[in-house]
Amino acid sequence: MNRKTVFYIIFFVALVAVFYIVLTRAVPGFSQKKFQALGNVAPFSFIDQDGQRITEKSIDDKVFVAEYFFTTCRGICPRMNNNMKKVYERFKDENDFLILSHTSDPETDSAATLKQYADSMGVNTARWIFLTGRKDSLYNMARLSYKIDDPANNLKSIDDDFLHSQFWALINKRGEVKKIYDGLKESEVNEMINEIEKLLKE
Repeated sequence: MNRKTVFYIIFFVALVAVFYIVLTRAVPGFSQKKFQALGNVAPFSFIDQDGQRITEKSIDDKVFVAEYFFTTCRGICPRMNNNMKKVYERFKDENDFLILSHTSDPETDSAATLKQYADSMGVNTARWIFLTGRKDSLYNMARLSYKIDDPANNLKSIDDDFLHSQFWALINKRGEVKKIYDGLKESEVNEMINEIEKLLKE
């Protein structure tokens, strides 16, 4: 490669770099990847493991993960919450982070039952909150706000409906659903941890 060719390569690279810098300054948001929210957190009102009311205002300006489980589950829930425990351990000292675990079986999972479950997990319920409430409200949140289950799965009778999802929703500080993750896959759990770190810095 002769000197003339090298000169043209350097000149071209420099020209592209200058052009990019000009664009990033002249066009606001050019260098930022456009983020399309999957959903937004709608107003809600549930009861936590201590019998306290939790609403959307309780999580204002927080990064949080939303999941659904039930305390008597012997299938995917233990594995899923063991994985969630890893997330909890990583961020348990972050004031701007929460985990919201909603029950799929509010008839069984009273506040007292959720308290026993939280105690068995050995977690700080100021950081990992367990929620119960009206079944239709819980399921609507899963399907319409968090997007972790198909709304078409909603049967005509809420009594016949049952939500059993391994998916987690990651929500940013603006109440936007950033991404859905499979709580049974270690690779996706690790990916979510990395994304939480980024969101906490925003």
